[in-house]
Amino acid sequence: MPERIETESRKLLGRLRKALATSSEGQDRLDKVVNIIALSMQTEVCSIYLFRDEDTLELCATEGLKPEAVHQTRMKLGEGLVGRTARTRRVVNTADAPNAKGFRYMPETGEERYSSFCGVPVQRLGDALGVLVVQSKAAREFSPDEIYALEIVAMVLAEMTELGAFVGEGAALSARHTQPVMFKGSIAQEGASEGQVFLHEPRVVVTNPISDDPDVELQRLRDAVDTLRVGLDDLLSDNKNTDSEQKKVFEAYRMFANSRSWLARMEADVENGLSAEAAVEKEQSLFRARLSQSGDAYMRERMSDLDDLSNRLLRILTGQGSDAADMPENPILVARNIGPGELLEYGKALKGIVLEDGSVGSHATIVARAWAIPLVINAKGISREALNGDTILVDGEQGIAHLRPDETVQGAFRDKIAMLTRAQERYTSIRDQPAQTKDGVKLSLQMNAGLIADLPSLEGSGAEGVGLFRTELQFLVRNQMPRRAELSALYSRVLTAAKGQRVAFRTLDIGSDKVLSYMKPNDEPNPAMGWRAIRVGLDKPGVLRMQLQALIRAANGGPLSVMFPFIAQYDEFRAAKAEMDKAMDRERKLGHPLPSDLKVGAMLETPSLGFAPDAFFKEVDFVSVGGNDLKQFFFAADRENERVRKRYDTLNPAFLQFLCNIVDRCNANGTPISFCGEDAGRPVEALVLAAMGFRSLSMRPASIGPVKHLLRRVDLSEVRSVIDASIAAGDQSVRRAVADWLVYQV
Repeated sequence: MPERIETESRKLLGRLRKALATSSEGQDRLDKVVNIIALSMQTEVCSIYLFRDEDTLELCATEGLKPEAVHQTRMKLGEGLVGRTARTRRVVNTADAPNAKGFRYMPETGEERYSSFCGVPVQRLGDALGVLVVQSKAAREFSPDEIYALEIVAMVLAEMTELGAFVGEGAALSARHTQPVMFKGSIAQEGASEGQVFLHEPRVVVTNPISDDPDVELQRLRDAVDTLRVGLDDLLSDNKNTDSEQKKVFEAYRMFANSRSWLARMEADVENGLSAEAAVEKEQSLFRARLSQSGDAYMRERMSDLDDLSNRLLRILTGQGSDAADMPENPILVARNIGPGELLEYGKALKGIVLEDGSVGSHATIVARAWAIPLVINAKGISREALNGDTILVDGEQGIAHLRPDETVQGAFRDKIAMLTRAQERYTSIRDQPAQTKDGVKLSLQMNAGLIADLPSLEGSGAEGVGLFRTELQFLVRNQMPRRAELSALYSRVLTAAKGQRVAFRTLDIGSDKVLSYMKPNDEPNPAMGWRAIRVGLDKPGVLRMQLQALIRAANGGPLSVMFPFIAQYDEFRAAKAEMDKAMDRERKLGHPLPSDLKVGAMLETPSLGFAPDAFFKEVDFVSVGGNDLKQFFFAADRENERVRKRYDTLNPAFLQFLCNIVDRCNANGTPISFCGEDAGRPVEALVLAAMGFRSLSMRPASIGPVKHLLRRVDLSEVRSVIDASIAAGDQSVRRAVADWLVYQV
């Protein structure tokens, strides 16, 4: 093998490794680093700026600027050339810094003497940590080779920052992954739990950013890439029966993994002194920085591809996360996002879930509600900060996650859990008692479900049947359309588990945020109001008929309740009911037993159906008000949009009057009506709905106890008087009036 030429970047990294290996404090290390870089790059100035908080950069070490400016000079993100480098996450290289766009004069540093400026972002996998700067008096632009060397050094600085090499008295950064952090997200499922972090995608920690032997590192890198490619070939082979769209995705993924330029860039990084792991992360970070600000959806998808490939490669190189990690004793799942199928694989052992993304209407949220475990969504940054095994507190009531909490927070949180436990014991004591108000009004409290695993809650919660069984989950967790026999067997198990209690099956409700992987996607500007639910069923009657036949067979001669989702007008219900009639005729001709009592209902989720002709209310066997969708369409406020969804209150008089009109129309036509949705499970909202005339409410199992507990302690006629008085007074919500009245009554 020919003798390897010692590159300048390798010489520089060698010097840095010696400096970083010392046992000195973090500030001393930073000071040595800037001195070594300035000497190696032959520049008068080298400075390191680190983020003090997410919007503020601080000068933390310098060679060449005034020493007294260290820890005194600060700037906002985007301010000056340093702030511009941090904001754009791109190199800023200019021969005339004082006249460059965005230059900010900082007299306390003495930098006005230096013409040339080169700023390189210090970042790790999308996590901006700071900026590395070199400056010189001579007016020149730094060469591509010099910039490349600085990027190599910035990568090492990012890894050493991650490992806490610059922690100590005087340094800007506190030790990462050791300090208490609170994440404010959004409420998706109430409840509180304490446990240990269980990462859906475990973080790979690179402990050796600088290589000892480039030849060894090159071979490790090439072997790992070969292993990655073989694994992807096997993945494609295992999914050879997927449709053409999925095959294209897999092929593009494999083509990316076989990119020669990707491997060549990582090999060059290793040649210049990085370890194999650090080379992978360097290219991943640079690629993310280039694409993160792209407005092209296709390019953003490629970023996800590279992230996944890079993480696979890192796990091969380090052995971290290569096997399924054992769950801790009380696992709290932390992830950027997760689909229902992946979530179901973890099972009900989870004590809570915290997601960086997610939505209140996602099926991961529905699964969490079915399991009655707290869920916080939109907790930005938590998957980068959390490590497997970290202590975490999930407050679903407030939408907060406390990571590595201190003793004070932990003590207060445990008091809260104890209080919730005592309340649950009270609810259990009234489980078998009726939901009857003090003035003798009896309500039927039913539960929502979507999994066979939900059914044990039917008895334990005291529910009087299943007011909504979501059938789409069985379609969403598969990579191909389920067969009729499979669905029939599942529905049969549901009816058996219900032990004679009523189960209202909602037919397939897909579209909007619920997309089947094996159906061609439809890009729509407003999917919540687009091709979804019964609209899909009527346009693809084969799927609807198959499901209806499966339901009829599952009933096996017993009673059956079926309802169609998202009915917007009478004709849609008639068309859907005609499909049920066809399915019944076919089953009759085949000699299969027919349901002894078939009830066909409709979900009222659009304001238009509230104004349907009386003929609709006479023909339909029952109406279930889908409160979640109805509310968003009534107020024209997208329930997935955090900016607007909380602006409008369910207890607004206009909405209540609309609901009251629907109740009146159903009562006039002898049509049973129920309210189904999040609001049915909130005690105050449930109380108001009952006062407005609803006698059947369907909610998640965990809500039945609190709702029943409140209903049994009030007089509905008095509640209605409070509501009427509040409306007469011009209140835009009756919430405060009802809450104030409850203070003195219960």
